[in-house]
Amino acid sequence: MMGWLMLALVALIAALVLVLLRYPRKLWTVPATAIMLGAAGYAWQGSPALPGHPVAAGAEKNLVNQEMVDLRDAMFGKYGTYAWSYGNLADGMLRLGDRERAAKVWQGAVRQVPGDVALWTGFGAALAEYDGNQISPAAQFAFDKALAIGPNHPGPRFFYGLALVRAGRYAEAKPWWEKALALTPEKASYRDQLAARLMVLDMFLADQARQQGMQGEPQPAPGNGPTVTPKP
Repeated sequence: MMGWLMLALVALIAALVLVLLRYPRKLWTVPATAIMLGAAGYAWQGSPALPGHPVAAGAEKNLVNQEMVDLRDAMFGKYGTYAWSYGNLADGMLRLGDRERAAKVWQGAVRQVPGDVALWTGFGAALAEYDGNQISPAAQFAFDKALAIGPNHPGPRFFYGLALVRAGRYAEAKPWWEKALALTPEKASYRDQLAARLMVLDMFLADQARQQGMQGEPQPAPGNGPTVTPKP
């Protein structure tokens, strides 16, 4: 109840401000719409009928990786695109620490627009995160749909590779990032980011191979000097 009272107070103050500023009555629908949208969002995300309660200090919040959000927007487009609209809504759920609802936002998106490569990519990434950074059959299906819809788009390949990296499957991720970079236009704003990530992955794999090679080398027996491998 307190939430609704506060919302009503905000609406009253807004009306008084409009009167004092002599804001044209013909344009009152603009701020009114903003207030109504805020009310709808509060009714959906909050619990207006319940009293307020303190949030636990250890609650996990703000799961959004802003760098990945910016890269997603650069690859799939921002204002006016389905990816940007649904992506912002899903990011809002992540900022509340709710991976399940974030995945459901993407699920609703692909139901509404089943032919959009960005939405299937976002759905696959969200499912992988929800499943503990593991690529479940459902996440694999979503990525496969994105790859089928956008065979020449770098986005699905990059984010599928990212899911593989997060799952610890580094060697499997490399060819996907290589293909994503190959499909990226030379003048694309995000090309350098893809190249940098691929370079880091290459360095990691090379270091990993070097360490494995060192572990596989024969060790000299104590007190007997170096071990000589016999010639065939």
